Amino acid sequence: MRSEDDNTVVRLTAVRKEYSDSVALDGVSLTIGAGEAVAVMGPSGSGKSTLLNMVAGLDRPTSGSVVVHGNDLTTLSETGLALFRRHRIGMIFQFFNLLDDLSALDNVALAGQLTGTPAGQARKRALELFGELGIAGRRNIYPAQLSGGERQRVAVARALMNRPALLLADEPTGALDSRSGEQVMDLLLDLNQIGQTLLLVTHDQRLATRCASRVVEVADGRIARESSLERTL
Repeated sequence: MRSEDDNTVVRLTAVRKEYSDSVALDGVSLTIGAGEAVAVMGPSGSGKSTLLNMVAGLDRPTSGSVVVHGNDLTTLSETGLALFRRHRIGMIFQFFNLLDDLSALDNVALAGQLTGTPAGQARKRALELFGELGIAGRRNIYPAQLSGGERQRVAVARALMNRPALLLADEPTGALDSRSGEQVMDLLLDLNQIGQTLLLVTHDQRLATRCASRVVEVADGRIARESSLERTL
């Protein structure tokens, strides 16, 4: 059941995350509306990756609430969280996380099959995404034979496979050369401009300036500052 305003995709309220020897998040509250693109920035160890993991349901808060697309993630079982991620969240990683023994197309189609989509329909959807992302000619190639930029595009296609309410990107340009990084920035910007909600964690000021409309700066587990951006196109 939806428990949030329809325009709210993410709502963190007083989220605290404690580990045995440290506090990773200390009372973080954050709201992201549908269609927004928000970049989370900060030094290593500031808590930004923990924040992303909370939104993804990969970690649980010590206290506070995490509501994503109307679902309170703190109330879901581990199985429930896994199903929620598969259906409602797309994730892009710095190092792609593709399966080396599957073709590019099969890497993407698998994400659909894991949600119960028949294999034929999953492959059809994957082919559509490959066409939209400009990599249709690379669909039968294995990850090791793809360039870094191509692998990240395959990873983006996989993240979009199930039409997620929210796309999360963890340092999506961090492992790419400058040219490939620019291509991925353009791709993320295009996705946001057609309505995809984005949450990016990055050290790359260029990525934030190009793709985000709001920057959230994190320091010592707290939100130090939020600022709106005019994108550099």
